[in-house]
Amino acid sequence: MPDSTTPDLAARDPDMPDDALGLGLDVPAPEKPAAMGGAAYRVLARKYRPQTFAELIGQDAMVQTLGNAIKRDRLAHAFLMTGVRGVGKTSTARLIAKALNCIGLDGQGGPTIDPCGQCEPCVAIAEGRHIDVIEMDAASHTGVDDVREIIEAVRYSAVSARYKIYIIDEVHMLSKNAFNALLKTLEEPPGHVKFLFATTEVNKVPITVLSRCQRFDLKRIPTELLASHFADIAQKESVEAEVDALTLVAQAAEGSVRDGLSILDQAIAHADMDGDGKVTAAQVRDMLGLSDRGAIRRLFALILAGDAQAMLAEAKNQYNLGVEPLAMFAGLLSEVHRLTLAKVGTPHDGALDAEASALAEDQADRLSFPILHRLWQLLLKGQEEVARAAVPLDAADMALLRVIHAATLPDPGELAKMVAHGSFTSAPPASAPTALDIPTTPNVTSLIPADFPALLDRLARDGFVSLEMTLRDVIRLVEYAPPLLAYQLAGPVPPSFVPELRDALAKVTGTRWDLEERSGEAQPSLLEQEQAVAEAGRRAILESPLVKAAFAAFPEAELLDSDESESQWSKRA
Repeated sequence: MPDSTTPDLAARDPDMPDDALGLGLDVPAPEKPAAMGGAAYRVLARKYRPQTFAELIGQDAMVQTLGNAIKRDRLAHAFLMTGVRGVGKTSTARLIAKALNCIGLDGQGGPTIDPCGQCEPCVAIAEGRHIDVIEMDAASHTGVDDVREIIEAVRYSAVSARYKIYIIDEVHMLSKNAFNALLKTLEEPPGHVKFLFATTEVNKVPITVLSRCQRFDLKRIPTELLASHFADIAQKESVEAEVDALTLVAQAAEGSVRDGLSILDQAIAHADMDGDGKVTAAQVRDMLGLSDRGAIRRLFALILAGDAQAMLAEAKNQYNLGVEPLAMFAGLLSEVHRLTLAKVGTPHDGALDAEASALAEDQADRLSFPILHRLWQLLLKGQEEVARAAVPLDAADMALLRVIHAATLPDPGELAKMVAHGSFTSAPPASAPTALDIPTTPNVTSLIPADFPALLDRLARDGFVSLEMTLRDVIRLVEYAPPLLAYQLAGPVPPSFVPELRDALAKVTGTRWDLEERSGEAQPSLLEQEQAVAEAGRRAILESPLVKAAFAAFPEAELLDSDESESQWSKRA
C-alpha cells in the first residue's frame, strides 16, 4: 500500500515533468480550463419555441378550433398534426398537452386554450419531464413491440395529471403491423388517454388511422409573417438587421419557422465575423449562395443572345466550379419561372439586387409569353435528358444548343399558317435572327417606324392584325416619341390590352416601350380621322350644283356610299 507521500502515477498530470515525481517538490496543480460564462448556448430554434398558442404564428384556424373544442368540452381522443418541416407540429402537440393538463396558479383550473405556463404540469411538460406526457419518436421505435408497450400502459390511469398523453412524432414511420396493433386502442381508448400524432408525410399514414383522428393541416408560414417574426427575435437578441436581409432569410426558409431561425442564427454569426454585428442583405445573399444566380443569369443571357460558343464556355466554367448540370438546368428553369411571374405582374423578388431586378424586368418586357413557355418546355425536356444521361455535361451541352437553335423553328401558330398556305421553305434565311428572335442590343433607328400609322402597318404586316385594328379604332395619339407612346382611349379595350400591346411592340421593334394613358390634347383616332374625311367628302358632294339639282328633281333620293350602293344592287339582283 503506498504511503501518503507517493504520488499517484495513474492520476498524474500528463504535462507534469517526470523529474518532479517522488521528489517532494511543490508542484502546482494543473490549471483547469476556464468555465464558459453562463449556460450553454441554445440555438434560436429551441430558445424561441412557442410556449403558448399566442406565440404559435400562422395557425390561427387551428388555434380557434381547439379553443372552441376546449370551451365546449368536445375534445377528440386523438389529434393528428401534419405539415411541412418546422411549422410547429410537435410544438402544437406539447401545447395541447399543456392546455389539457393545466391546473392554473391556484391548482383548481381546468382545460384551457391559454395554459398558465407556471403550474407544475405546465412546467414539467415544457421541460419534458412529466410522467404522464410520454413522447415517442416513431422513426426509432417503429415495431409492434413498441406499440404493445403503449397498449399495455393505457389501461392505467394518469399518475398526477388530468390526462395521460402520448405524443408520437413522425408517426408515418410506424410499421404496418404496429399501426394494426394500435387501431383498436386508438378507436376506443380509455377516457383518461389522449393521442397526439405528428407527421410530415400524411399520405403514408393508413386511412384507418386517419379516420380515427381529428386532423389539423398546419400551413406554411407566409414570407411577410416570417420576416416580421424574425425582426422581433432579432430585437430580443439585440441584433440589428436590415429589413431586406430578414426578407431574404424568410424566403430561404420556404415557410418553415425552424429553418428560418437556423438561417438567422447563421446570418448573425456571419455578421459578427465582419465586426459590426449588423445583418445586411448583401451578407445574407452571399451566405446563402444567392450570388451564384449571377452565373445563371449570365448563362441565360448568352442563350437569349444566341452565342453558342460563349454559352458552352460558360456552362463548362460552371461545371468546373462544381455546379452539377442538373443544378444548372434547375437554375435556368427558375429564371424562366421568375421572368414569367414578373411578366404577369407579381411583386418584386426580394432575393434580387437592384441591378438584377432591372435586368429581369427588361427581359420580362422583351420576352413574350409564347417564347417563355417554349423556353420552359425546352429546358424541362433538357433537364430530363441530363438526369438520365451517362455523361451529364455532354447531354447539357446538346440540350442548351437545342434551346438556342429553336429560334429557327416556327411556333404552333406560325406552323398552322404555313400548313394552310403551303409556304414551307427548305431552310431559314442566313440572316434569320437567333436566340428566340429577341435581340439583346436592338438597332432602334432601323426597327422603329417613323410615325404612328407606319407603326400600325408594321404590326399588321407582322401578324398582329387584331391589335392593329384596335389601335386604329380607339387610340387617340397624344405623343409618339419612340419608345414612348402616350395616348387616350376613344372606346373600351380588353383588360389585357396594355400587356399585349407591349409584347407586340417589343417583338416588332426589338425594344421595350413605355405606354402611358395621358390627359390633355390628343389627335383623333385613325378611324375618327377616316370618318371625318368621309363626312367632308359627303358634304362636298351634297353642296355641288349637279347633286343639288338632282335632289330638287327627286326629293326622295338618297346619297349612298359605294359599299352601300353595291349592297343595294346585290339585294335587287
